[in-house]
Amino acid sequence: MPLLRPDAGALHRAERRRRAAGALSRPPTGPRARSPSYAPVPEPPEHALNPPSPPPPAPAALAPDTLAPGIPSPAAAGRTRPRFPADVAAELKASGWHPGRWQIRQAEEWADTLVGYGGPGGVPHAVFPAAVEAWAEFGGLAFDLSGPGRQLARTPFLIDPMCGLHQPRTLFDLGRALGTQLAPLGEEAYGQALLAVDQEGRVYSLDHTGEWFLGHGIDQALSTLVLGTAPGRLRTAEAYD
Repeated sequence: MPLLRPDAGALHRAERRRRAAGALSRPPTGPRARSPSYAPVPEPPEHALNPPSPPPPAPAALAPDTLAPGIPSPAAAGRTRPRFPADVAAELKASGWHPGRWQIRQAEEWADTLVGYGGPGGVPHAVFPAAVEAWAEFGGLAFDLSGPGRQLARTPFLIDPMCGLHQPRTLFDLGRALGTQLAPLGEEAYGQALLAVDQEGRVYSLDHTGEWFLGHGIDQALSTLVLGTAPGRLRTAEAYD
């Protein structure tokens, strides 16, 4: 059987189709690579891949009584608890006290007198800031009280450290038993009890029946005396008998 020779024209057309197919599968090179028809797909912008965080929410409106978080307005501050109960404030006003009262010269004179006092036994008076401050604000005030109180009968009292001028030994002994120092503050019932204040500002009353704790500060002690509240009794007699 005779061999068939391939048609040269058919071979040529097949080669052209093969080359055309290969050209479509390869990326273009040369000037055509810059043609718009063959431009590569651009990369997305960075902000599209990493969008910015949303803005923070607006702060909530502050309450009417607040200037800033944790800071009350003057109107709110004005509604704080008063320094003294109403009944005590009324008695203080009647005795001559007012906010801002500060008789420091008188207090210094009392301090000099106490320091210079030469009592029997050579025991000196103790003078310290808590006592001087109490004398400066309340020294010289007399409270003419009577009648029933909340728990005890109310008695008159006077704030004047000269009431204890001659009792440095008594104050020294009680102070030693309490682990502190005491200074005279005044008297109750026209001398039936001695009022004293210690270095921390705590106030005591000493009479023939014992020693009594009136308050952790002069404000509380004044309230105890004015309102007729029962004080706590000190259990220190055996320490300095």
